[in-house]
Amino acid sequence: MKNMTAALIALMFFSFAITASAEEGKPYKEGVVIQVTYVKTKPGKFDDYMKFLATEYKTVMEAEKKAGLILAYDVFSAQPHNPHDADLVLTTTYANMAALDKNDEGEAVVTKIMGNSAVQSKGAQDRESMREILGSEFVRQLNLK
Repeated sequence: MKNMTAALIALMFFSFAITASAEEGKPYKEGVVIQVTYVKTKPGKFDDYMKFLATEYKTVMEAEKKAGLILAYDVFSAQPHNPHDADLVLTTTYANMAALDKNDEGEAVVTKIMGNSAVQSKGAQDRESMREILGSEFVRQLNLK
């Protein structure tokens, strides 16, 4: 029995050593997580959508930043290569993947600023007349050692 216990302890130590060694062997360290959203504004609605981004959107993002839910947010213009490409790219930067699990805290911030879910839903419908969300993805920064 003592030999079996000693063997199990040795096996656990060996597996931890391999994991630690693999971590040290990586030529990079995982960094922040960025949500990238691709937006195509509708004809004649670019300025209207930018006004929304500069007011309500910015207020929510600043509140989420102040609450420690996000690290940063940005709005980029993009050069569409065809009629189906985005002309705006929105990014939201999170400290790590775990930060994405703070849904309740994020919803509380949005509700405080934009109102209850019915009001938020109406606002989302109104924005559909200004833009189309083409898609969204998460990317993780890899910091080279």
